[in-house]
Amino acid sequence: MLQHKYFRTSFAIITFLLILYLGSKVMFIFTPLTAIIQLLLVPMMLSGFMYYLMRPLVSFMEKRKLNRSLSILLLYVVMIGLFVLFWALVWPTLREQIQNFIDNTPKLVQGLQDQFNTLQKSPLFSRFFPGESDMASRLSGYLNNAINWVTNSMSNLIGVVSSIVVVIATLPIILYYMLKDGYKLSPIVQSLIPKKYRKEGQETLKDIDSALSSFIVTRVLLNVILGVILYIGFLLIGLPYSLLLAVISVPLNFIPYIGSLLAAIPVVIVAFIESPTLAIWSVVIVVVAQQIQDNVLSPIIYGKSLDVHPLTTVLLVLVGGDFYGLIGVLIALPVYMIAKIIFLRIYEIIVAERVEETPGVQKEL
Repeated sequence: MLQHKYFRTSFAIITFLLILYLGSKVMFIFTPLTAIIQLLLVPMMLSGFMYYLMRPLVSFMEKRKLNRSLSILLLYVVMIGLFVLFWALVWPTLREQIQNFIDNTPKLVQGLQDQFNTLQKSPLFSRFFPGESDMASRLSGYLNNAINWVTNSMSNLIGVVSSIVVVIATLPIILYYMLKDGYKLSPIVQSLIPKKYRKEGQETLKDIDSALSSFIVTRVLLNVILGVILYIGFLLIGLPYSLLLAVISVPLNFIPYIGSLLAAIPVVIVAFIESPTLAIWSVVIVVVAQQIQDNVLSPIIYGKSLDVHPLTTVLLVLVGGDFYGLIGVLIALPVYMIAKIIFLRIYEIIVAERVEETPGVQKEL
């Protein structure tokens, strides 16, 4: 009776829950390990991100009979050169716009309130929003709260600076060894898989590697091109802080679906402070740029869309943000892709084994 499948399954579930319960009672043992993981999470994540961007270039140079270590060092030299160009050509304008934006923050808030006061006096506004006479003050209050939150967050500047120092100090070293010895990781992982499933494990690792490489490289290309298109469009319509807004839009667009909306909010607010007409034109620029990215560039660069439903993506972003903030939002979709590939492969193995064990099925096949 105890050998029945029901009792064995129940015993396994009870054992698993008991392990989780006992583990929760001794979590303090893992506190140092958790602190180390949190400290290295951002450098490791950025190193993995840069690894997939630079690996094709390293492989290309290696095929041209160039030493792998030398190829990596040459790429480092190129990256330093690009950083110097950015510092010399882009940073002065970007720094000036950031400083002007900070200095003009009170004027921006007042300008937003003045624009809404003017808008409320129009017959069209009264027709669509009756009884909303205090909308301007409420929106100004929301904007003030947002600005105060950003200002108060500056108190954590020491922690931010220390994190940046850790990233700068560790990222080049971690990235170097990833690029140099990354190809050795797959055989090590395969050796941990039972021989019976080693072939399936090898195929799974290849699928995961291909999915991550395609996702990261294409998202970077698409978002950088999108940022350039937005910057050109903002310049054409005379939008203030055009470079700053375009730079902000690039990282925000890495967040699937929600990112494009988040990136459009500061653009529309800044444009609306200047004039409602400029706000309309800014929306047109953002929509056109998104359409170019989704319908023209994405099929050319990516070739196919992610096999993830939009609703699933939104839920992943929300859950990732709730668990680990901005980092959770950024890694939610890649983690889901990895988990999905592993789950589908395990499911195929289980189904295949059941088919082989079923009498008569193998003969029919």
